[in-house]
Amino acid sequence: MALKFGILDQSIVFPGQTPAEALGNTVKLAQLAESLGYERFWVSEHHDNDEYAGSSPEVLIGYLLAHTTNIRIGSGGVMLQHYSPYKVAENFNVLASLAPGRVDLGIGRAPGGLPRSTKALQLADPGKLDEKLDEVAAFLRGPADSEHSLAGLKAAPLPQHPADIYLLGTSVASAELAAERGLPYVFALFINNDPDTAKQAFDLYRSRFDYERGTEPKPILALSVIAADTENEAVELAGELKSVRVTLENGKTVNVGSVEKAEEFGRQAGEAFTYEVRDADITKGTKETARKRILELKEQYGVEEFIFTTVVSDFEKRVRSFTLIKEAFEELTV
Repeated sequence: MALKFGILDQSIVFPGQTPAEALGNTVKLAQLAESLGYERFWVSEHHDNDEYAGSSPEVLIGYLLAHTTNIRIGSGGVMLQHYSPYKVAENFNVLASLAPGRVDLGIGRAPGGLPRSTKALQLADPGKLDEKLDEVAAFLRGPADSEHSLAGLKAAPLPQHPADIYLLGTSVASAELAAERGLPYVFALFINNDPDTAKQAFDLYRSRFDYERGTEPKPILALSVIAADTENEAVELAGELKSVRVTLENGKTVNVGSVEKAEEFGRQAGEAFTYEVRDADITKGTKETARKRILELKEQYGVEEFIFTTVVSDFEKRVRSFTLIKEAFEELTV
């Protein structure tokens, strides 16, 4: 089976850029991904952060659908804990009605920001994620059933081809939830670069998968990749990116991009915390080097699909990286 590749773009506002320029580059990358034959293009959700312009993926998805023709466009992901499942279903039913068969609803478990923005988004009890996941899945496909408190309620318009749901995560718990719901599961190795956790998550996902829902396991690995024309250039472009895991006194954990962000998270949370700094997991090198590691990860985790994110400030170097990756695997089929 041929591997499938997608791109996750975080609409990063690099130094010297405006948010409008960052979003404009996201549009260009979606068009590039389509021209190169990538399977899907996803955008992220971040709040109260000057480094990211993508705070509303559903709005951005609509724009991207209008500026592309065939590639699947989706969220990586919508942070469902903040929102009404009914409203999320309405948003994605509109998108799926406008672009049938092209819309992905990736759902994330992380807050997408620090405690201050979470407080602003969650004006009431957020409820349990597993229950909200069930509710949004039901509303994507029809009216609320007779057991629902609002029986007969529709998230109109009901599309002929509803958005496909993907559950995103960085833990064994997220893999278990995806397995129980019979959903595709995406493990973000670029956020949690612990290979043991990733292996446990994928193994549990397969062993606990509920086949009675009429679906098959679909494990996907999301990773950071930087391909360049030389090894030295790739290493230079990768820089010294870090992954920082914050653990609050109550046991809650979250991954952020810097020590400064970790300290700010703890301050806004208003409780004691610790953090662990790790080197970011980046697949970097020439296209041959990148291909070699991607194939190793395929065997290690038993996945046939990857989502790539590339954090490089030079836009043309980002374009080059995504182009080289596709070239590397096209050469295998020649």
